[in-house]
Amino acid sequence: MTQGTFSRPHSVLPGFNLALGYTLFYLGLIVLIPLSAAFIKTFSLTWESFWTTVSAPRVVASYWLTFRTSLLAAAINAVFGLLTAWVLVRYKFPGKRFIDALVDLPFALPTAVAGIALTAVYATNGWLGTPLAEMGIKVAFTPLGILVALTFIGLPFVVRTVQPVLEDLEKELEEAAKSLGASNWQTFSRVIFPTVLPAVITGFTLAFARALGEYGSVIFIAGNMPMVSEITPLIIITKLEQYDYSGATAVAVVMLVASFLLLLAINTLQWWARKRRNEEKV
Repeated sequence: MTQGTFSRPHSVLPGFNLALGYTLFYLGLIVLIPLSAAFIKTFSLTWESFWTTVSAPRVVASYWLTFRTSLLAAAINAVFGLLTAWVLVRYKFPGKRFIDALVDLPFALPTAVAGIALTAVYATNGWLGTPLAEMGIKVAFTPLGILVALTFIGLPFVVRTVQPVLEDLEKELEEAAKSLGASNWQTFSRVIFPTVLPAVITGFTLAFARALGEYGSVIFIAGNMPMVSEITPLIIITKLEQYDYSGATAVAVVMLVASFLLLLAINTLQWWARKRRNEEKV
C-alpha cells in the first residue's frame, strides 16, 4: 500500500448501506406490511363500531385472561428456567444431555400435539389430573390449564437465553466473594444475579410474547368457555370463521398495541438493568 492511501476495514458481508437496505426491506416485507394491513382493515370501522367490538364483555374477559396467564406463565418460567439453566451448566449427572435436549421439546413439538397431550395428562381421568382432582384441584378446561400450557411452551426461551450467560460467568468472581466472607445468598444476589438479570428479562420477554399469541396448545386444555376460559386468539379465530374480518382485525390491533406497550416497558427495564450493571463495573 502506497503512502497517502487509506484502507477500509474488510468485511465478508456487504457494506453498511447495502446491508441496511436489505434489512429494512426484509423487515418491511415480513413485519411492517402485514401489521399495517391489520390497521388499515380496522379503519373500515367507525369509531363507535370499533369500540363496541373491542369493549364487548366477552372480549374484555378474554383480554384479562390472556394477559394475566401470559404474564404469570412467563414469571414462573423466569424462576424455574433460571434454576434449570443453573443445573445444566453447573452440575454433572447421568442423563444430563437427555434433559438438555428435553428442554427444546416444546420448540419441536407441534402445538396441537402438546395441547392434546397436556389435556390427556391433566384431565380428571389423567395421570396427574386424577390425584389433583382428589385434592379438589381441576386443571383441564379451566384457566389453570391455560397457565400450564403457556408455561410448557415458554420454558425453553428462558433456559436457552440464560444458559450461555451462566456458561460465560467467571467462577473467579464467586470465589473472590467467598474469600471476602460473603454467604451463598450474598454471592448469588450481589454477584451472580445482577450478571444474569438482563438475560432473565430477555427470556421472560420472549416467553411472554410467545404466550400472548399461543393458540394450538391452549384450545384443547382451556375448555373455551366464554367469560371463563376463552383466550383472545380464539376470539379472533371465531370472528374470522364468521367472516367478521373487521372485527377480528380490531381485536388483533388492540392486542398488538397492548403487547407492544408491555414489551416496550419490559425492554426499557432490561436496558436500565444493563446500564446499572455497567455503571457498577466502572
